[in-house]
Amino acid sequence: MTTNREIHLAARPQGWPTEDTFRLVTTDVPTPGPGQIVVRNTYLSVDPYMRGRMNDVKSYVAPFALDAPLDGGAVGEVVASEADGFAPGDTVLHGLGWREYALLDAKAARTVDPDLAPVTAYLGVLGMTGLTAYAGLLDVAAMKPGETVFVSGAAGAVGSVVGQIAKLKGAGRVVGSAGSPAKVDRLKALGFDAAFDYHGGPVREQLRAAAPDGIDVYFDNVGGEHLEAAIGAMRPHGRAAVCGMIAQYNATEPPAAPRNLALLIGKRLTLRGFLVGDHGHLRDQFVREVAGWLRDGKLAYDETVVDGIENAPAAFLGLLRGENLGKMLVKV
Repeated sequence: MTTNREIHLAARPQGWPTEDTFRLVTTDVPTPGPGQIVVRNTYLSVDPYMRGRMNDVKSYVAPFALDAPLDGGAVGEVVASEADGFAPGDTVLHGLGWREYALLDAKAARTVDPDLAPVTAYLGVLGMTGLTAYAGLLDVAAMKPGETVFVSGAAGAVGSVVGQIAKLKGAGRVVGSAGSPAKVDRLKALGFDAAFDYHGGPVREQLRAAAPDGIDVYFDNVGGEHLEAAIGAMRPHGRAAVCGMIAQYNATEPPAAPRNLALLIGKRLTLRGFLVGDHGHLRDQFVREVAGWLRDGKLAYDETVVDGIENAPAAFLGLLRGENLGKMLVKV
């Protein structure tokens, strides 16, 4: 192949992104220089955090540039190498998705073993999303055996793994929220003790019914009404690992909730935001333990796969609308 297709950011969205936010651009396949490799991407990841990078605001990571390709997790095959330790045919994980061919410095890529797990797992359960679940639950929230755990957005790539790890680590009760009856059924099949459709009534009331004795740990992927309900349901010394707040990513006005932050004082609660990049020291332990659970059939994961680089924007928009079950991927 001599041509390469990329998805560029065409405009900064105000509120919800649309197809016009993106542009499909054809370029030449790059040639590697010293210390570089060219990777033919086979799968790329679309993730909620990418919405924030479309805004031109200061944050923990630089915004996407206009009229330039977006980036994100990808896995693919090395097709050309000018770097020691990498040869054509190697399978690598890297951060230059949203394109068919990626040119990158070899130090920015990591070889993975396709015999250990399907290559898509390195973008999900064995990758960033899996480590997010593992670190957030066990390190940030410091879940203890016997505790009650509530996970919002629990049918997504992170939340579904959080709930299963909680059960594997001895949680007394695990509750999840999801966006449809089918997703609720899937959470119960994954071992959640209770689950509810957050469209089916006030989250506060549904959480009280699912966890009548309160919760000890909250893993937050949603924010807003979910966070307010969790604060209200927390027992003294409860902990929340705040991973994401997808409920407000496309909002043009500040959220109304949570309105009960004063409860943090009397209940002595801890709400802690975190970034997975701060927990790299857990990676080897995480891969070893999660790979063992996968091998033994103790942990399951779901993937929603959209075909074609040209459909990456549609996959991302579908992710924001909650159309995915588990990890949303694009097969390039």
